[in-house]
Amino acid sequence: MNLLIPIKRALISVSDKTGVVELAQSLVDVGCEIISTGGTQRKLENAGIATTEISKVTGNPEAFGGRMKTISFNIESALLFDREKDKEEAASLNIDPIDLVVCNLYPFQEVLEKGADFETLIENIDIGGPTMIRASAKNFKYVATVTQPSDYNELKEQLKQNKGALTYDFRKKLMCKAFNHTADYDALIATTMDKEIGVNSLRLGFEEGVDLRYGENSHQKAKFYQQKGAPNSLYNLNVLHGKALSFNNILDINGAIEAIKESTRSACSVIKHSNPCGLCEGDNQFEILKMAWAGDPVSAFGSIIAFNRKLEFDTVKFFDLDNEDRSKRKFVEVVIAPEFHVDALEYLQQHKNLRIIQFDVAKMSNGVDCRYMNGSLLIQDSDTILHNKLEVSTAKSVDMQFEQPLIEFGLRAIKTIKSNSIAIVRFKKGYAQLLGMGAGQPNRLIATKLSIEKCRENLSNEYHGTAEGFEAYVAKELGNAWLISDAFFPFADNVELAAAAGIRKIVQPGGSIRDKSVISTCDALDVAMVFTGIRHFKH
Repeated sequence: MNLLIPIKRALISVSDKTGVVELAQSLVDVGCEIISTGGTQRKLENAGIATTEISKVTGNPEAFGGRMKTISFNIESALLFDREKDKEEAASLNIDPIDLVVCNLYPFQEVLEKGADFETLIENIDIGGPTMIRASAKNFKYVATVTQPSDYNELKEQLKQNKGALTYDFRKKLMCKAFNHTADYDALIATTMDKEIGVNSLRLGFEEGVDLRYGENSHQKAKFYQQKGAPNSLYNLNVLHGKALSFNNILDINGAIEAIKESTRSACSVIKHSNPCGLCEGDNQFEILKMAWAGDPVSAFGSIIAFNRKLEFDTVKFFDLDNEDRSKRKFVEVVIAPEFHVDALEYLQQHKNLRIIQFDVAKMSNGVDCRYMNGSLLIQDSDTILHNKLEVSTAKSVDMQFEQPLIEFGLRAIKTIKSNSIAIVRFKKGYAQLLGMGAGQPNRLIATKLSIEKCRENLSNEYHGTAEGFEAYVAKELGNAWLISDAFFPFADNVELAAAAGIRKIVQPGGSIRDKSVISTCDALDVAMVFTGIRHFKH
């Protein structure tokens, strides 16, 4: 088998004409004949590049408004015949080989995204293009197939280096791209046509898989893939520094981003095992980090931290990475921000293993949530609705104009915490802070207990008064806080527990058959309760 194939005859028919003139010129420069069609031929001829009209190869005119141009025995034979076994038969049939196909397809996706009507969509289904691409890709031993303008530069370089020829490895790589190109094209058409007749179908394509350090555990191998065509893919995160990422790192990075992506103020999330153990919004980035960290200083060890604003030098000094006493340096696995001040980046780079990732959390815009399990796929809309009402259901009222920002901060927090979950949030000096949470519990009462215990621990850490005054301080802080539940209270026991701890304001979706009993308990204990009408389970 000849590893180098000289390109003596090329067929160029492209919808996207980016760079096609320059490519054609490089082919002419190595003595290649160019066969072309329609608009591509006009563009090349206008640029002074001589072409052979495709009808002279097919023996038939272009017909039916362009629906028939390239499909013919002569074209497909010129691409498909085996240059060794079929050489004599091809000669007897007057078939001259075509060594290169440059083709990208009718812009079905573009017209679909522009809202084209059904008839326009049908006219933008390419038939001859996929036929040529698949034929030439099948015969890649002898024929090169280029479907993407991004490959033109490498093609031109190969022609230059190999005196007008292309290598086997390059042709093989192009073959893989070609079959992926037609597969993606047909998948989009198929799902679009299914939708037209009311059938739900889904075809997902992924590429660029990279090896991760390991999976959830060190004995498991793991890869990370990018979904084709997905805007602002998490795969595109830019690792500026640090060791390779693991499977768990990716999950926690996603959790950190999800926790703050909807924040309109400067925000910071501290993530451990996919849950925000710390979360804060406010004005001063250093204070935000400090208060997020204070949400659970113990769990913050080895955490992943995300910011939604450019990371400042004054902020990162919080980590104390240059402290001579190594025990006082704060250890984190990953720091994420949309941008980094130069001095902040240099400071973080003191930690050789710390992963520093540039990613703009505001650009995350997943419309769906997919989970693959044992040969099956679950798919749902992303949880993007905080509430459909904020209805005070108790005798005790609240100033909703004042309280709504904190309630919505709490709802943004709760929808990123694994269920069953409870979050307790407060305002402190103008900063919205996750004071304590209970996550991933099969029993909501236990989640409530855990969140209260964490609040008391955090309040103890920040309290500097006398021992006698501590309970009064706790009562004051919890009395001003909101307890947020991801789902309704099936019984009044959660209210009783919260009220005994000093909680006086609760948010839950409502909808239980025992809502009246729960409300009655709230009224008896002087607790305000707000119904949102929206549940935020996260499994």
